[in-house]
Amino acid sequence: MAKRSRGPRGLHHRVYCVELHSRVRGDRRFQRQNRYTTPGMTCLYVGSTGLDPTIRFANHLRGHKGCPLVRRYGLRLREDLYADFPVMTWNDAVATEGAWARELRELGYAVYQH
Repeated sequence: MAKRSRGPRGLHHRVYCVELHSRVRGDRRFQRQNRYTTPGMTCLYVGSTGLDPTIRFANHLRGHKGCPLVRRYGLRLREDLYADFPVMTWNDAVATEGAWARELRELGYAVYQH
């Protein structure tokens, strides 16, 4: 059983980022969320999890409840892009995930998030 990163009462969800190979640009799902990207932009996936992000990334790669884009194109976790986020409730993690994806796009990344 996967170990959860437990915090105070109900606080165990985290937002995380995965760098994706640039070949992901050929996927229609990615293209729909990134209509105005340029070839040099780093491609990312932003998600949230109740697990430790390293365990969640491993689950993506083996196809266990994972995003197909991460399984196929995932390169590595980008801890530098999520390390400052605290452990939070599920509702806060979902809201933060969407907001962070939008902000990363504004910063010049091509981002997939669902």
